[in-house]
Amino acid sequence: MTTPHPDHDRGLEFDLSTLLSRRRSLGVLLGAGTAAALAACTPGTGGGSASPSSAATAAATATEGATAAASPSATSTVTRAFAECGVEIPEETLGPYPGDGSNGPNVLEASGVVRRDIRSSFGTSTTKAEGVPLTVTLTLLDNANGCAPLAGAAVYAWHCDKDGKYSLYDSGIENENYLRGVQEADANGQLTFSTIYPGAYNGRWPHIHFEVFESMSNTSAAGQVLAVSQIALTETACKEVYATSGYESSARNFPNTTLTSDNVFGDDGGIYQLATMSGSVAGGYTAALNVTV
Repeated sequence: MTTPHPDHDRGLEFDLSTLLSRRRSLGVLLGAGTAAALAACTPGTGGGSASPSSAATAAATATEGATAAASPSATSTVTRAFAECGVEIPEETLGPYPGDGSNGPNVLEASGVVRRDIRSSFGTSTTKAEGVPLTVTLTLLDNANGCAPLAGAAVYAWHCDKDGKYSLYDSGIENENYLRGVQEADANGQLTFSTIYPGAYNGRWPHIHFEVFESMSNTSAAGQVLAVSQIALTETACKEVYATSGYESSARNFPNTTLTSDNVFGDDGGIYQLATMSGSVAGGYTAALNVTV
């Protein structure tokens, strides 16, 4: 079985020099304090006054249940609890195919990159990436301001196609720029991308890359990146999608990597980055994630 990208997403150390030149300094990780934050914030754990709002608690409980929230496994409830308590999204590798100018082409300087629907290429090509529809919504939260919505920030998102290939880089699609785009957060700190469900390739759990910038005007400015991270997709949705026609290579590759063996999410099983997902193959899927920066 072949591996599409033998050096793909080898972890933060692989492109640390690039990241350090483009990001703000990271805070000290909370260590034991993180566990305390989880106990205080997770619905159903009796954390007391530090718990999230009643609305957030109700939504999280309805999604996964209090029992799931108390579990150490990666669930959307735990992800939400960490985000709402102010734990910042983990910094992750850009990977070798970001297309942001740090490793070759820079799609961020191209006219047309600001768009909600990222399924098609723009510019000299209108080729459309085929696959099961996926709607991705991110809610940006300002950690320095009590997790208030980070209105006006911008997100650049990109991911592989159904065959695990990346536009701008992989053979045969070097002149395509589909599955890449930029959106601005609204007053609620939210932004949405319409895309397709990404494929699975050996060595990685199915994921979506993203960078958070201070504003739309800073999306191509060095030093203005607030966060670089990745969204992990759920096992249930992956199994359903990869059982369909067109995702044959993903069906073969997906069983080879787990969340805990993934070289990006494996350190914590994706607990901070696992999306809340719903939908079906016939109707398309939705994925949502709170992103504290």
